[in-house]
Amino acid sequence: MLAQAAGLALLSALSPTALLITAVYLGSARPGLTSLFYLAGAVLVSVVMGVVVLFALRSAGLNHPDQRAARYGLRLGLGALLLAAAFIATRKPRSRTPAKVRHGLLSRMVADPAPLSAFVVGLLVFAPGVTFIAALQVIATARADLEVTTLAVLLVVVINVLLVWLPITLHLVAPHATEKRLKAFNSWLRANGRTVLTGVLVAAGGIMLFDGIYGLITRSG
Repeated sequence: MLAQAAGLALLSALSPTALLITAVYLGSARPGLTSLFYLAGAVLVSVVMGVVVLFALRSAGLNHPDQRAARYGLRLGLGALLLAAAFIATRKPRSRTPAKVRHGLLSRMVADPAPLSAFVVGLLVFAPGVTFIAALQVIATARADLEVTTLAVLLVVVINVLLVWLPITLHLVAPHATEKRLKAFNSWLRANGRTVLTGVLVAAGGIMLFDGIYGLITRSG
């Protein structure tokens, strides 16, 4: 359970938008404070939504043995949704900048870095997507005790915000080298962000689809 949830959380963490914003904040006038507020918003929304989704699924009894069909049916549905999202991503026109950064209130907030706005950006960017929910679904439907469940949720949250806390940590150790590498990597992401996103969605969707089909087949077999 932990390995599967961690794997899905890692796929959820591979967000070009999240890393691009981290790079912007680390290059701002107050990089430490601004990026830490961004991390705080990301962690807060991940924890809150993690608990909400966990309790919702546990309240539905999907961790009970007699709910095996519903449990794997949900995984099958999440997998199909992720693959559909991947197909939609391939149909969108090419863009050099992720949509969340280019348009609307979010772009204006990122363009004028400040601790409070960075906190709000963290809340918005890390509002849970399907891949993150899929990771929580694996935890919620497992027949694990409270200690293991809590550990699994914390692990998923830490991995989900990987592209925020890891660059911040590297920036503390080697600020100039980190900024240089982030700029180079972000140039690559601007050109290949859609490909990365599509690959993540296909991988996560394939995992959930296979797991759902396998679970339903073994139940009927």
